[in-house]
This record gives sequence, C-alpha cells and structure tokens, in this order.
Amino acid sequence: MKNYKLTFAVLTVAIVWGTTFLAIRVAVETIPAWFVAGIRQFLAAIIMLIILLYRKEFRWIGWKNLSYQLIFSTLMLIIANGMTTVAEEEVTSSLTSLISACSPIVVFIGSVAIGLQKFTMRALFGVLLCFSGILFIFWDGLADMANPDYRMGILYLFIAIAGWASGTIFTKKLNIQSRNISLNLFYQFAFAGIVQLCFALLFSENYNFENWTALSISAMLYLAVFGSVAAFFAFHYALTRVSPVQVSILAYVNTIISIFLSWLILDETISAKFIIASVLIIIGVFIINYNKELFKRKQIEK
Repeated sequence: MKNYKLTFAVLTVAIVWGTTFLAIRVAVETIPAWFVAGIRQFLAAIIMLIILLYRKEFRWIGWKNLSYQLIFSTLMLIIANGMTTVAEEEVTSSLTSLISACSPIVVFIGSVAIGLQKFTMRALFGVLLCFSGILFIFWDGLADMANPDYRMGILYLFIAIAGWASGTIFTKKLNIQSRNISLNLFYQFAFAGIVQLCFALLFSENYNFENWTALSISAMLYLAVFGSVAAFFAFHYALTRVSPVQVSILAYVNTIISIFLSWLILDETISAKFIIASVLIIIGVFIINYNKELFKRKQIEK
C-alpha cells in the first residue's frame, strides 16, 4: 500500500496485540488482574494527556462525543480488556488468544441481527468451521472443565468477546469518525483506568504489593505503553481509513503470533487438536469476512 501510515498502523496492531496475551499472562502471575488492567489504562491516560498538553490539543470534547467515548471505553476496555485480563489468571495465553480470535464471528452475527450484513451460505459454512474449532478446543481440554476456576475463566473470555464485538458493532453502526484520536483515547483510558482500579480495590482479596515482581511490573508497563497507547491509536486510525471487516483480518495474525510466543516463551503445551482448532477457526473467520473488496487498494482521504 502506498499509504505508509496506514501500513504502519496495521502492522502495529497485528504485532503488538499478538504479544499482549503473553504480557497479560506474565503480569497476572504476581499482580491481581484488575490492578493490571486498571494501572495499564490509567498510565495510558497519563501518557495521552502528556502528548495532548505538549501538542496544546487538550480540550473538552462535548457531552455527546464524551458519551460515545464512555460507551466505547466500557465495551472495549473495561469489559473486553478487563475480563480478558481476569480470565488469564486461570486460562493459558494461547487458549485465550485462540478463543478471542472468535470475536469476528460475534461481530458478524451481531451485524446480521441488526441488519448491517446479510447472512449467506458461505457465512454459514464459516460459522460451522469456527464452531468445529471451538469443539476441538474443549474436547481437548474437557478434563479442565472440572476446575471451577477454569470454567469461570472461560466464561470471562466469552464476556470479553461480547464486549469487544459490541464495541466494534457500535462504531460500525454509528459510523463514528474520530477527528482527534489522541483526545478521544485519553477520555477512554482515563474512564477505564478509574473504573478498573475501583474494581481492583473492591474485588482483589489480597493486594500483595510486596510480591509484585519486576517481570510482572515490566509486562504491565509494556501493556500500558504499547498494548494500550500504541496499539489502540493504530487501531482507531485504521478504523477511520478502512472498513471494520478489513481491520478484523488482524485477528488471524494476532492469534498466530500469540500462540507461537506462548509456546516459545511460556512453554505452554500446544497439542495436535489445538493446532487443528486454530486452523479451523482462522479459516472459518476468514470465510465469514471475505469479500471481493477485502484486499483491493482503496482511495484514502488524507
């Protein structure tokens, strides 16, 4: 693509979000999940505020725009990101990334339900492939379902997927175009950070500040700087230049990167059934989202 900014944004989202599942898993080893999520977003808000003040762009965005940002923040950051972080206290990062890759399915089904997309036989085939992959996942780890903590982790993941899909559909339905991505992100991060830190104080049984390791803290800082600020800025930028369907293609790359890193660094077991499930889900999501315009160059308004 000739639009280098868009290319860089797409690569940033693909690579950085492919590493966030690993970083979350490392962070929650010694830091309670809601603290990881809350501190991550609050630090991201501070970074965005510094950038805005330096550029002299910080200002009030108006009640209408604020309501949009708070809804987006609730769905994408508090629910989707927060519940994913909580889930990774019990669920491996590779499984988390694979289940999260199913979010485009929910986006598609939700879009069909409200009339944004048409349901086709090709889409039905893609959905069946995805669900076949999900069956492989849980058949392979059926014994783990006896663990109530594991079951809750899986439930949190599906809540996270619902939040992410709802946020994507919300943006698509209202056709929200961001004039100042940095400003909107500040309000999103600040709101999510405050809410999640309140959750941390309310729901964390033991803070264990003295047990927070340097590795976990480093992972949390990585999530704030790259997982939140860099990746979300790139994600919003990409959404204003191409369609949500085209952006959703990144889910395939994210999943592959995450599973590989989980195996390489965390030594997580990747079974043959897990690989089959990954292939089925990725192919299924691709079939659902595929259209003739997906890989065509598009005139970008500067």
